[in-house]
Amino acid sequence: MRLWAIVHNPRFSAPVLGRLRYAVTPLALVDLIAILPSLILFLPFDLRFVRSVRVLRMLRIFKTSRYSRAYGAIALALRNSREQLVISLSILLTLLLISSGLMYFAEREAQPDKFSSIPAALWWGVTTLTTIGYGDVIPVTPIGRTISALISILGIGVFALPAGILAAAFARYSMHDHGPSRCPHCGKAIDNSDA
Repeated sequence: MRLWAIVHNPRFSAPVLGRLRYAVTPLALVDLIAILPSLILFLPFDLRFVRSVRVLRMLRIFKTSRYSRAYGAIALALRNSREQLVISLSILLTLLLISSGLMYFAEREAQPDKFSSIPAALWWGVTTLTTIGYGDVIPVTPIGRTISALISILGIGVFALPAGILAAAFARYSMHDHGPSRCPHCGKAIDNSDA
């Protein structure tokens, strides 16, 4: 189907030569290798593993040169907000240590095998703060459950904080995006000074 429809691409617009030129491109050859085993039925061995060659088409994802401006914007947003991100990371680590310590003291007598030390309680703290909560280590005492509920709620905020910082930095970059914005219809410059 690709070989038939490729004439709509301006690079391969010639009906016969365009299709032949496309047929020898690496992506067309990968397609051929991927479907060849199903077309050759008379071979005595199984060639279905050759279909895995289709994965090579995924390499097109790495053609990211057209997105370099967006990557630059993300890098600039990270660079401009690095202090705030470091502070939010330090808040996360502090909250992790405090929550693990509190949980150790609340649960060590009820579950000495699960909360044997503060470093052992760090696993519970990491899974709770990241809202994964595997369920392999759960508090059983009422005070432990209360602490767990508070830490779970704080965990959502801990991850919302860096996301908000990055979104604000990216929005600042987008608003001051190297000159005036252009109207997508007529191409005239749009004044963003009121924004």
